[in-house]
Amino acid sequence: MTGKTHQEMLAKYAEAIVKVGLNIRAGQRLIITLGSTRGVPNEFAPLVREIAKSAYSVGAKYVDAIFADEEMLRIRAQHAPKDSFDAYSKWQIDAVVDMIQNGDALLSIAGSNPDLLGGLDPEVVGKMQNTHIKNWSPISEKVTTNATNWCVVAAAGQAWAQKIFPDLSAEKAQEKLWQAIFETTRIDQPDPIAAWGKHIVALKERANYLQAKQYTGLHYKAEGTDFTLGLPYGHRWISAQSLAQNGIAFTANMPTEEVFTLPDRNRADGVISATFPLSYGGILIEDFQVTFENGRIVKVTAKKGEEALKKLVETDEGSQRLGEVALVPASSPIGQRGHLFYNTLFDENASCHIAIGRAYRFTLTGGEELTDEEFISSGGNVSLNHVDFMIGSNKMDIDGITKDGNREPVMRNGEWAINL
Repeated sequence: MTGKTHQEMLAKYAEAIVKVGLNIRAGQRLIITLGSTRGVPNEFAPLVREIAKSAYSVGAKYVDAIFADEEMLRIRAQHAPKDSFDAYSKWQIDAVVDMIQNGDALLSIAGSNPDLLGGLDPEVVGKMQNTHIKNWSPISEKVTTNATNWCVVAAAGQAWAQKIFPDLSAEKAQEKLWQAIFETTRIDQPDPIAAWGKHIVALKERANYLQAKQYTGLHYKAEGTDFTLGLPYGHRWISAQSLAQNGIAFTANMPTEEVFTLPDRNRADGVISATFPLSYGGILIEDFQVTFENGRIVKVTAKKGEEALKKLVETDEGSQRLGEVALVPASSPIGQRGHLFYNTLFDENASCHIAIGRAYRFTLTGGEELTDEEFISSGGNVSLNHVDFMIGSNKMDIDGITKDGNREPVMRNGEWAINL
């Protein structure tokens, strides 16, 4: 691919994570965990070690990682007493919150098995998932207000790799997934740091255009989709790089191809069809539709995983509403790959998407300073959940709705229709 060994590529990836994703400052601590679930699988240790080396090279004070065996979740779902699924070990939460409150950095590594909890009792899976998100909420709240510099990246887990490339051997599948990760995060380029700088500027230009427009809503039209959502007064279009409350500019997702903001929780009407499966709680939800009335989900259907989707929507009142709207061209580098990743970090960057549940406070002007009640009254959404699902395709048209009710093309056939 580049003439470099896998270990050399891991080192370049780690450097980009530390310098672009987290932008770690001298004296910061760093804690590493797995996505929004539990500890990092041991197979990710080579990447974690390279990240630690890179973090220390820029002056990090201390690097720690929470390691665990994700298979323990499946074992628990299969064998634990039925009345025990509200039990939770909070030491991980306390450790992460302590570091965030200290102004330290948080890195999450995605790459778990998409089918980890597949085929299990959906009632048990739902209870486990709800217990986790309730206990994880102190961290979620810190992340949605950009309390510190945080980032989500990926590692090529073996089970995940074989899910994407089932016709390859375990070794070849993992090798091919690592290659995809390196390519979509620009690590295969001669100067990944410079390539990321150029990419961040381009995404900011899109966000600035939309910010200047201040559309009051967006209308989506495609096969199986006829949907309008509102945008609240003071909404902020965000892309790639953000500023944390500790004053550090960081890039929250690697890869990232989106510009996003929050929708008005009370203004969403019509039917939206998912264009990619959703991997949620170890269960794959496929071929699903969601119907909205006055901002609220009133109906969900799915050919596979419908019960899991219903459990998601029933989590709390905010899970019946939207918290994010993101625009991504269908020709994005991830979209061009022509296959699913079965992982939201990647698949959300292949197409336009929306998110059920919690809105990021920083997508509303002054949102970080508002109480929950004030945020809700301003159109923001509060929930234990934040679950993205993909709705874009090369057949989707999106119009921006102006203050006087006129419509302007934002996307046509899945591509940007705005000239910068």
